[in-house]
Amino acid sequence: MKSQSKETIGHNHHLARRLGLFDATMIVMGGIIGAGIFTNPYVVAQQVHTPFLILGAWAVGGLIALAGAFIYAELSSQRPASGGQYVYLRDALHPLVAFGYGWSLLFVIQTGGMAAVALIFANHVLELFGRRVTDFRAAVLASIALALLTVINCIGVRAGSVTQNIFMILKLVAIAVLVAFGLTVSAPAANGGITIYTGSSTTILQSLIAFGAALIPAQFAYGGWQTACFVAGEVREPRRNLPRGLLFGVMGVIVVYLSVNYVCVYALGPEVLAQTKTPASAVMRLALGERGGRFLAAGIAISTIGFLSQSMLTAPRVYFAMAEDGLFFKRLAWLNRARVPAFAIALQGGLAIVITLVASRFEQILNYVVSIDVIFFGLTAVCVFVFRWRQRAGGSDSFRIPGHPLTTLFFIAACCVITFSVIYKEPRNSAISFGIMLAGLPAYFVWAWMRKRRTV
Repeated sequence: MKSQSKETIGHNHHLARRLGLFDATMIVMGGIIGAGIFTNPYVVAQQVHTPFLILGAWAVGGLIALAGAFIYAELSSQRPASGGQYVYLRDALHPLVAFGYGWSLLFVIQTGGMAAVALIFANHVLELFGRRVTDFRAAVLASIALALLTVINCIGVRAGSVTQNIFMILKLVAIAVLVAFGLTVSAPAANGGITIYTGSSTTILQSLIAFGAALIPAQFAYGGWQTACFVAGEVREPRRNLPRGLLFGVMGVIVVYLSVNYVCVYALGPEVLAQTKTPASAVMRLALGERGGRFLAAGIAISTIGFLSQSMLTAPRVYFAMAEDGLFFKRLAWLNRARVPAFAIALQGGLAIVITLVASRFEQILNYVVSIDVIFFGLTAVCVFVFRWRQRAGGSDSFRIPGHPLTTLFFIAACCVITFSVIYKEPRNSAISFGIMLAGLPAYFVWAWMRKRRTV
């Protein structure tokens, strides 16, 4: 299997390694910070009703994300090739599992998420410029944004990463302004209503269930650190820079998320926060009036376009790796003069545009994404045990997960809990996403049969 790893790296030598530690860190943060942090605080506050538990849910969600970053840091240091999760699942478990992940990424996880976020971007841009928001206008504007990002990333990995870095910095500036002005708002008077859920019937079990429900939106907001591993083949000194970028990026996001939620709780109070679907906008309106609301609309638009830029930069590298293995369309492994997989990028962008134009609601798209994504997180964590078992006869100079196996098992257990919660709450949408994933099984066997015929 070690020879397979070397072969994997060799296959990717023609990709341009032009990304450094700063780029990797910005890619990690850009993949995590989207529109969710501006809205999800109210969802958490609806489940738990004290400042301590609200901030605690975001802190625990951050610990889960950090455990995941440790796992991907070790895996990326062992398999520094483009494709990330696809490569880990293929080398540790089976090519069928890896193909199932890549198939789900293209048709459910990444493309569906990009379509949903593109619609959020369009809605906020239309509101920012005072135009009436309609489904048609939002779909057209979202499609234009996706098309432009597709072209930019086809120009080259530097063009894509520079665009991503600029939007990431602007996003952090907007969040810093939100936190700074939010702290100037007079906090609501403390009173007995600090918790919405009243009555002596509350048990420890009920509190744990409520806290578990609060972790779901928090954990969704933390998702996305893994996409930096997709571009491992284009990172300079990947065994050193990628693990550090993962850890720096996730720790930076934890600081950002706790700061935003502290300001929301401080300025609005738990009761009002739980009833406010746009808490960040509410805080800025309290601080600066309508000017604050418009500023935050611009900040959310920047945040969403930055997430789309990051997605367009990273995910096509998975389809590139699948094509190199002979398990997807051969043209997706083609590199243009800028040495980027232009056809894979165009496929990602084109399919996202199609979903954007035909989808009725972005919330509905997101419901399909979640359950499948978390399952593959858990399976990827299992890869750590597989690789370490194979290396048991000798040492390894790769990054090692602190506290393994406890931290790794903690992450796997968290993935299981979240998967069960999503399936329980959204059985119909989960069934649809599972159906799309299983539809990839016959496709895998067709491509595997075709690859076998070519090698005979």
